[in-house]
Amino acid sequence: MTRVKICGLTTAADRDVAIEAGAHALGFIVDVAVDTPREIEADLAADLVADVPPLVTTVLVTMPEAVQPAVRLQERVGADAIQVHRSLEPDYVAGLRRRTDAHVIAVVEPDEDDVLAYAEAADALLVDTPSAEGGGGTGETHDWIRTANLVTNLDTPVVLAGGLTPENVAAAVEQVKPFAVDTASGVERAGGEKDHDAVREFVREATRAGVSA
Repeated sequence: MTRVKICGLTTAADRDVAIEAGAHALGFIVDVAVDTPREIEADLAADLVADVPPLVTTVLVTMPEAVQPAVRLQERVGADAIQVHRSLEPDYVAGLRRRTDAHVIAVVEPDEDDVLAYAEAADALLVDTPSAEGGGGTGETHDWIRTANLVTNLDTPVVLAGGLTPENVAAAVEQVKPFAVDTASGVERAGGEKDHDAVREFVREATRAGVSA
């Protein structure tokens, strides 16, 4: 079964709905160099992470400029994993992985030359459609065929993101067969405000897709 990450959570109510819906991972965006309504302060992220039950993975989503600040932020927030958006080169991602107990997720584009280097450096890859500033959450899909090739050819788990919604996530899972899918804007009624019915539908569609295959 494909795992589901609901990203860009900003409130306890949205977090709790994602948990109730059956999301396997929750993303909290802190200290990023792009303008997004989903960014929250580190102290709020820590509070939201602290009340997540066991067996649900919490993910700090950030854009660090160096390894040590990322380590300090991870320790402050206390998430299970840290997701870095191309602000660190592969060697630095590997260094981050060595210096933290958290799993490290590297965000990549499917056709970039350094995908293999990031795959070796990180615990998982998240394939997204980036904005001009380098962040995700654009609400735009990319070529799923390229990501499906990564899934086939890499041992590193691949998370599919970029423009996924309750309406298209089942087709994405069927075509790409990723380890997990990730959505933020695809389940929102407004920037940073989750549509609770859409969250529930997204998890339902993603987890049942391909089950009978």
